[in-house]
Amino acid sequence: MVREATAVEKAAVPEAPRRVTRRRVRTRANLLDAAFRVFAAKGFGRVSIEEVCDAAGYSRGAFYSNFASLDELFFALYRQRADLIAEQVSGALALDGPDFDVPAAVDRVTEVLLLDRDWLLVKTDFLVHAARDPAVAETLLAHRARLREAIADRLARTRGLARPPGVLGDADGAARAVVAAYDGVTVQLLLDKDADGARRWLKQLLTALLTDGSGTPE
Repeated sequence: MVREATAVEKAAVPEAPRRVTRRRVRTRANLLDAAFRVFAAKGFGRVSIEEVCDAAGYSRGAFYSNFASLDELFFALYRQRADLIAEQVSGALALDGPDFDVPAAVDRVTEVLLLDRDWLLVKTDFLVHAARDPAVAETLLAHRARLREAIADRLARTRGLARPPGVLGDADGAARAVVAAYDGVTVQLLLDKDADGARRWLKQLLTALLTDGSGTPE
């Protein structure tokens, strides 16, 4: 039996170039924005193509001229948001130059990472979807690695930063701990909806990881 390619595998196969017009770019962006709202409200597994089209004000034809399937749209939406977050985190960490003001950097990174509960709902849906599809999981791992590498690179190039606790090892270990702290705090945020409390707790965790725990580098 011949296995049908997944949406992610199809997306990786080069296609014949299509003419990209401003109208097409706008249509695709509107579909992604509408899908984000619908996925956040109902969950990925409970949304149809028709619902996304209705929310965006387009026909099925407009949908299929941009995406082959709902899976492909979902993947494009996650990639768009995850790439933006990775860029924002990298930028927030780079603002101090070679020296590193840990409390200020933690504040900036926390504001970037804790976007909103709708994004966390969509991200969690994608995580569950990826857990059941090895091809999607591979892509998700690549995006998480990009975020982690941006943090590790910044920590490795910083002067005056306290060494991470021995159990974390090097800058890569510290970066993994930062991402793990974020994951744990966002799970709590999804359940109790206390964004201010989640932000405070994440700042405390990141400060403890990146300093001696007092809020200033050693």
